[in-house]
Amino acid sequence: MRARIYKPARNAMQSGTARTRNWVLEFAPDSARSVDPLMGWTSSGDTQSQVKLRFDTKEAALDYAEDHGLEVQVLEPKTRKPNIRKGGYGENFATNRRGAWTH
Repeated sequence: MRARIYKPARNAMQSGTARTRNWVLEFAPDSARSVDPLMGWTSSGDTQSQVKLRFDTKEAALDYAEDHGLEVQVLEPKTRKPNIRKGGYGENFATNRRGAWTH
């Protein structure tokens, strides 16, 4: 059975990093999805594609995959420089602001 191990990216709509610290093992789908003709729902007979296992470290995920005989693909995360401003969010509303209010 094939699986992939990756570290999820942060939500693009938020600045927080919740649920991005753990590694995820996700199984690859074995069969294609089909559309139900009556209701139009998308379904699949492959229940493994719904399983996502979370691990604290990449090594723990690799150990699990090795113990269960899984063929895995590891996707390394792309790191980014943190965007930390000196004054933070409160600087937007400072009363001693020098420049014109632009937004």
